[in-house]
Amino acid sequence: MTVAPEVTGDIRGAEPHNSSIPSDRPVEFWPTAAIRSALENDDMAVWQRIVVAIKRDPFGRTARQVEEVLETSAPYGVSRAMAEVLVRTREHLEANERGEVARHVHLLLERSGLGEQEFASRIGVPVDQFTAYLQGTVSPSASLMIRMGRLSERFAKMRQQRQ
Repeated sequence: MTVAPEVTGDIRGAEPHNSSIPSDRPVEFWPTAAIRSALENDDMAVWQRIVVAIKRDPFGRTARQVEEVLETSAPYGVSRAMAEVLVRTREHLEANERGEVARHVHLLLERSGLGEQEFASRIGVPVDQFTAYLQGTVSPSASLMIRMGRLSERFAKMRQQRQ
């Protein structure tokens, strides 16, 4: 069996016990029936391959297939673990995305040359809400990001003209 480089370790060379599980193809290309079969199977190596695919793309095709299987099937041994993998992986991704947005908000603030209070006031949000954006605990809406970008650009140009 050929396993993608990122799916190595404990499962190298592992063959699924169920012949309906395509061992030679990456999990991301398996049909939902194969995912269902794999989850009903007692093969830890196959479960690990599914987990790796979910971690690689928490909202991708494999994650959606696992969700569908978990919603439409009676609970079985690995169900709770796979549901937990989905939840935790997505939470981790969302936390990283909020952090990325927070870094962008910091850049906009710095580029504007304004203080936090003034910037928050000019975009129309309370200071504590703006602080939450900077800390990455909450992400601003897309329209608010555009407003921040425009404010930052306007004040950066004004500072540049003065110099």
